[in-house]
Amino acid sequence: MVSGWAWGITIGLVVVLLAVDFLVAARRPHVVSMGEATFWSVLYVGIALAFGAVLWALAGPQAGTEYIAGWVVEKSLSVDNLFVFVIIMTHFAVPGEYQQKVLLFGIAAALVMRVVFIVIGAAAISLFSWTFVVFGLFLIYTAVQLVRHRDEEPQVDDNTLLVYARRVLPATSDFHGGRLLARDEEGRRVVTPLLFVFVAIGSTDLLFALDSIPAVFGITSDPFIVFAANAFALLGLRALYFLIQGLLRKLVYLAIGLALILGFIGVKLILAFLHQDVSPSIPHVPTPLSLAVILLILVVTTVASLIRSKRHPEERAHAVAVRGHHRERAHREAPQARRRGPG
Repeated sequence: MVSGWAWGITIGLVVVLLAVDFLVAARRPHVVSMGEATFWSVLYVGIALAFGAVLWALAGPQAGTEYIAGWVVEKSLSVDNLFVFVIIMTHFAVPGEYQQKVLLFGIAAALVMRVVFIVIGAAAISLFSWTFVVFGLFLIYTAVQLVRHRDEEPQVDDNTLLVYARRVLPATSDFHGGRLLARDEEGRRVVTPLLFVFVAIGSTDLLFALDSIPAVFGITSDPFIVFAANAFALLGLRALYFLIQGLLRKLVYLAIGLALILGFIGVKLILAFLHQDVSPSIPHVPTPLSLAVILLILVVTTVASLIRSKRHPEERAHAVAVRGHHRERAHREAPQARRRGPG
């Protein structure tokens, strides 16, 4: 059990850091330089690791190791968030000076959704031990889907919520200085493209939360550590986006690496249930071993991707959001089939 003051300090620190990010982005909308992105990325990584060191000192090595492992998993999964953010902002041609605002909204929305799923997941685990099996099977299924659809990208225009918003809201094509609402030449209240970008990113965050929360519960069942790992992994994504924007397309084996991590954690969850509820003789995977395996997968995936990209510069990595691919591919292939005709 974590005391109330620990929760209060942690939540307060997260809110302060998020507020600082908002102030930096809102004070002077601008295109982020590589130097600025590097500074903020290193700072947020340092804060996350410092929090882990404090947790290690106050709560012991087990808690510290679980936090670091959870943070590494969430940070690696957040790279795919950035991938989809790139696709969405490219699709809507968001000017560079407004991209920080979009990223911060995405981070804040993702944090809120993860808190909701953490509460639900923690309650389910405390009531039903077989929740581990459900989470494990879901992660294994997701891993298989990542590999199957590794060469596909999510279609922004197929987002149901976005399609509905575009149909019912009067809109303008002008960004109007980065505002969400404006007035057109006739004086009518209209929404700008930035609002549609927020809708697309918010709904994407919901899908990513469905994957990331079961993954971190595979590392630890402590809600405090799950929250801290998620929060500190999400903080700093604004700067990380600009830092690795050019590198993202070179991570050609990202889907395979994330699939291996999710599949490994899925198996770990199922083994944890069997060890606890079926037979103590069934082996379980200790957290230090989990951390080592996850780090090894990330290092091998990154190095192999960079080597492959250097030898085959024409290859590009794809975002690995997997939901809706069957429907999207069917829609793309159906017109072609009709044009070809029977036989």
